Amino acid sequence: MRVLLSTWGSRGDVQPLLGFAMALRTLGADVRLCAPPDFSDLAARVGVEMVPAGMSVRRLVHGGRDRRPSTAADAPRVAAELVAAQFETVAAAADGCDAVVATGLMPAGVRSVAEVRGIPYRLAAFQAGSFPAPHQMPMQRPGKPFPPGVTDNRVLWEVDAERVQALYGAPLNAHREALGLPPVGNVRDHVFTDHPWLASDPTLDPWPGSPYLDVVQTGAWILPDERPFPADLEAFLEAGAPPVYVSFGSVRAPEDAAVVAIGAIRAQGRRIVVARGWAELAPIDDRDDCFVAGEVNHQALFGRVAAVVHHGGAGTTTTATRAGVPQVVIPQIADQPYWAGRVAELGIGVAHDGSSPTHESLSAALRTALRPETRARATEVAPAIRTDGAATAASLLLDAVRQAV
Repeated sequence: MRVLLSTWGSRGDVQPLLGFAMALRTLGADVRLCAPPDFSDLAARVGVEMVPAGMSVRRLVHGGRDRRPSTAADAPRVAAELVAAQFETVAAAADGCDAVVATGLMPAGVRSVAEVRGIPYRLAAFQAGSFPAPHQMPMQRPGKPFPPGVTDNRVLWEVDAERVQALYGAPLNAHREALGLPPVGNVRDHVFTDHPWLASDPTLDPWPGSPYLDVVQTGAWILPDERPFPADLEAFLEAGAPPVYVSFGSVRAPEDAAVVAIGAIRAQGRRIVVARGWAELAPIDDRDDCFVAGEVNHQALFGRVAAVVHHGGAGTTTTATRAGVPQVVIPQIADQPYWAGRVAELGIGVAHDGSSPTHESLSAALRTALRPETRARATEVAPAIRTDGAATAASLLLDAVRQAV
């Protein structure tokens, strides 16, 4: 049995799929991954065949020598390019596969790829707010603004569907027409299907239920990491009290993020581990209380630090919660404010107010996160985080393929 996994997005969209791939392989399936070219090394590290698909996420988000960072005005062009990649690269990669699972930024064309081949298709999201439900409002997308003063979530979800249709409808239907397929009038619901998967932890991200969809929450898809630390990081950790870890992952960091974070952490009498990341965070001086880390094992590292200061990506939030370490979440975009709110609601850390911390605001957040009672609550919640989500989803998928034969 061969399964194609397809995504486009940041590391938080790719790494869970690799955890799912490992679970599928444990059950005897062969796996092929379509993902942005930025993550070829990550796929190679765990031995998963990867076909680069779509543009570089890093170049799109951070720009480069010959390209500025993207803005909302670029959304229609980006959507059309991603749909084209799905009908070209992803479609070719699907040849010989028995099922397709899609995640990431609105995989508008992937269901059509499965449809042409007559194989099962599943859509998975990594946060409950991705799916229409009367008890929650949609996240922001480029396009039509929400009507002023409207608080009825049913109306807001209708606007959300219109936004998706405006971005993806024309390119999707042009490719479908070329294949002799009928047009799609609601791209969002077409992509989601009536029976999507929610690949997040129910303690950290409870599904509120919805009359619109029959959602199956599998639990988070976690990629096990057994890598040892680099020798210099291990030496730094051994040389003193547990430091505070700082990362903004794949997103653009706020201005002077390293200056503010290092200063605020030092004000609490703590050492610092700064993750370089795509934001290229760097030390602000040559003092020996600050270590700059590259790509390291977060699952092990978070158990060795006093707190984690981060942007609120789903993967980082889940890993920190599972490690039982207090968090300070400084949300930047998309679903990150939601994860910040969940951390605060669970009492396992602090949601920073706003995306641009000051020395004073981050110092206050750290004081709360570093309190013994916050650590105790984080330790209490950690065992509730499930680790079987990928295995659960793998069994569900292989059962579906067998039933379809």
